[in-house]
Amino acid sequence: MKARSRKATLSADPVMASLVQAAGRYALRTEDERTPFESLARAIAHQQLNGAVAQRILQRLCALYPAGAFPTPSALQATTPEQLRAVGFSFAKVRALYDLAEKTSAGIVPTGPVLHALDDETIVERLTAVRGIGRWTVEMLLMFQLGRPDVWPVDDFGVRNGFRLAYGIRQMPTPRALREFGERWRPHRSAAAWYLWRAVDLHRTGKLPPPRRPAPRIAQQKPLKLRRKSTP
Repeated sequence: MKARSRKATLSADPVMASLVQAAGRYALRTEDERTPFESLARAIAHQQLNGAVAQRILQRLCALYPAGAFPTPSALQATTPEQLRAVGFSFAKVRALYDLAEKTSAGIVPTGPVLHALDDETIVERLTAVRGIGRWTVEMLLMFQLGRPDVWPVDDFGVRNGFRLAYGIRQMPTPRALREFGERWRPHRSAAAWYLWRAVDLHRTGKLPPPRRPAPRIAQQKPLKLRRKSTP
C-alpha cells in the first residue's frame, strides 16, 4: 500500500512520472547500525574532503583505539588535540568532534532508540546545536540512517541540479522555490529527492527523458557575474 501511495503521489507530476519510469524502483538504502554519534563524527570527517581522503583519516582515527573500533564519546574526549591533528583533522574539525562528544555525553545528541522516537524537526533542532553540523548533514542522517520518508533537502546540490535537468530550466532553482514546488510530493519527498539524484545519473548516460515544454515557472538562482578589475 505504501509503495502504491508513493508511486501515485510522484506520478501525478508528468515529469516525475517519466523520471520514475526511467530510473526504476525506488531503492534508498539505509545504514541503521551506527550510533548518531558515529554518524555525525563521520559526517564531520567528510566535510570539504574527497571521500577517499576522509576514509583514510577515519581509519587512522580508529587505529588509536583498542581493536580499531570507532571511539565512544568518552574515548574521544580523552584523546588529545595533537593526536586528532596527527591523523588528519583540521583545528576546526577537532573542535567540532569535541563538541559532538560533549553534547552526546550530555544527552543533547540522543542515543539511537531516543532518536527514532523524535520527529524530524526536533532531530534537526537538537543535532544542529553541535558545532559544525548543519541542516543538510542532519537531513542526510534522517534519510540514510533513519529512513524517514518525507525529507526534502532543498540545499542539496544534487537535488537542485537534478531538478534543473529533469524540468529543463536554465539555472538552478532557489531553495525557497524548490521547497514550495516540493509540497506536491508530501509525504514522500525523500523519494522525490532520490529520483532527482537519479536524474543526474541518467543525464550523464544520456538516458534522462527529455524535459516537457513549457518548463515550469520557478524562481531560479542567477549565475554570479565576475566583475572586471578596473585598470589603475
